[in-house]
Amino acid sequence: MRIVIAEDSTILRQGLVELLTFRGHEVVAAVKDAGALRDAVGTLDPDVSIVDIRMPPTHTDEGLRAAIALRREVPGCALLLFSQYVETKYAAQLLADRAGGVGYLLKDRVAEVSDFLDALRRVADGETVLDPEVVSQLFSATRQTDALGGLTPREREVLGLMAEGRSNSAIAAKLFLSAGSVEKYVTSIFGKLGLPPSEEDNRRVLAVLRYLDS
Repeated sequence: MRIVIAEDSTILRQGLVELLTFRGHEVVAAVKDAGALRDAVGTLDPDVSIVDIRMPPTHTDEGLRAAIALRREVPGCALLLFSQYVETKYAAQLLADRAGGVGYLLKDRVAEVSDFLDALRRVADGETVLDPEVVSQLFSATRQTDALGGLTPREREVLGLMAEGRSNSAIAAKLFLSAGSVEKYVTSIFGKLGLPPSEEDNRRVLAVLRYLDS
């Protein structure tokens, strides 16, 4: 296979180059930032690209956002995300088109070189390859987003004020509502988020955690 590598760590980047070359593949470019990745894929037309998520300048999600842009700019380009982290927001967006030719593996969970090479080949062949931990976190994030999506604008507003640590009476004063109305909104929020009454759990805290996680 003809492969592009995008990895900001010099040691990991060079290690991948040597590994893949030893196994008979051609590394046509090995770059350290998202801009160079997009240029390399656009001009060299590799069979597959290995992309780290966190690259310069902020080391947050540059690689993942570059991957999304590449899927728009170069239809059918195959990309294997290879990272220590699961970034659910953009990963879900990358996988949403269901076109295949995309993978997401976690560096710490790849036990065998043969497994990595097999995943790389499958992605190049148009399959979708996901680490089970990635699937689990994406599913969890989707459930949380869907739950909040069921809230009305007013309920989201009330939940946002709860997240600020405001009491029901303070929320009522802020939104010019009666205390009874706020109580009804809070009860509705608990119901939609699947938080039944419990002597062991603080539903208000759990609701706020769902809000912050979203």
